[in-house]
Amino acid sequence: MTVEEERLSTSALARALEIPVQQLFVTLKDYGWILRQADNWLLTQKGEYEGGTYRDSKRFGRYIVWPGALVQHPLLSAIESNQRITASQMRRYYPRLQPRQLNRALAELGLQQHSILGWELTDFGRQLGGQQVESDSTGAFYVSWPHEIVDHPVIHRELERLSGQPDCPEPAVAPGSAPSPKTQALDLFTGQQTVPAEPAADSARRCAGIDGHQTGSSLQAVVCNWLYLAQLAHATRRALPVEEPLWADFYLPAGSVYIDCWDAQAGPSTLAARLRNKEVCKSQGLRYLEVKAEDVERLDEVLGRGLLAFGIRC
Repeated sequence: MTVEEERLSTSALARALEIPVQQLFVTLKDYGWILRQADNWLLTQKGEYEGGTYRDSKRFGRYIVWPGALVQHPLLSAIESNQRITASQMRRYYPRLQPRQLNRALAELGLQQHSILGWELTDFGRQLGGQQVESDSTGAFYVSWPHEIVDHPVIHRELERLSGQPDCPEPAVAPGSAPSPKTQALDLFTGQQTVPAEPAADSARRCAGIDGHQTGSSLQAVVCNWLYLAQLAHATRRALPVEEPLWADFYLPAGSVYIDCWDAQAGPSTLAARLRNKEVCKSQGLRYLEVKAEDVERLDEVLGRGLLAFGIRC
C-alpha cells in the first residue's frame, strides 16, 4: 500500500506527525476541517476536501480517517510539537475550565504548589517535564509544561473529569463494547475512568464520618473524623496520579499527601492494594502515610507528626 492510499485515524495521524493527539484535534477544529457535535467529531466540507472520510467499526463505531499523505501537508507539518505551554494555555484543550481551576487541578495532583511567590514546581511535576519560570513583568512564579502533557493519561483523565465533558473521543466505542487497555492508552479519550466497587466484605460495613464521608471501616471513620476536626480538607477513595487503577483511602490536597488505613480485618485483596499503593508512592516520590489498627489510640502522634514532616501543621 502506498503512502497516498494509506488511511490514518486522527490519533494515528498525530503519532505520525509526532505531535500530541489533543493538539491535532484542536488544530483541525481551528482549521475548520472537523467540528464537535455532542460527543462526536464530524467532518466539515473542508475536511472532506482534504480527504477525510469515515470508517465504521463494529467495535469502535464510526470515526474519521485521513489520507496518509497529510503528514506532508504544509499546515500540519508546520505544527510545532516542542513548544511549552502554561496552565492558562491548557484552557484551549479544556475550554470549560478557567485558568485558576487548571492551576489548582495541577496542584491537587501534586505537580505544583501555591506560595506567596506564585505557582512553584514540585519534584513530581519536574518528573513530568515541568520547568519553573519567573515573570519578567511581575516577578511571579509559574510553571511551563511540555505540550505533550495534554496527552498524559493521568492529567487528561483528571482534567476531563473536572471539566465534566469527554474530550477527543476517537475512535468512538460502539454501544455494548469496551476498548482494550491498549486502545484506552493511545486512542480513546472517550470518558471517565470508573472507580471499581469495593469488595463485598468491605462495602458491607460502611461507616459515616461526621463530615458526611462514607468510609469502609471504623478505622477509616476515625481517621476521617481526625482530619475533619483538624480542619484539613481531604478526599476519600482518591485515585493516585498514575495510570494503574489505584486508590488511596484519603488524600490531602494541601501538601499532596496520600493516606491508607491498614485495618486488622482487611482481606488479602485489600492488603495487596495497600502494599501496591505504598510501593508506587515510594517509587514515584509521592507523599504517603499509613495508619495501622494499633494506631487508633495515638492518631495525634502518628498523623500529627507524619503530616508535620510534610510541612502540614494541625
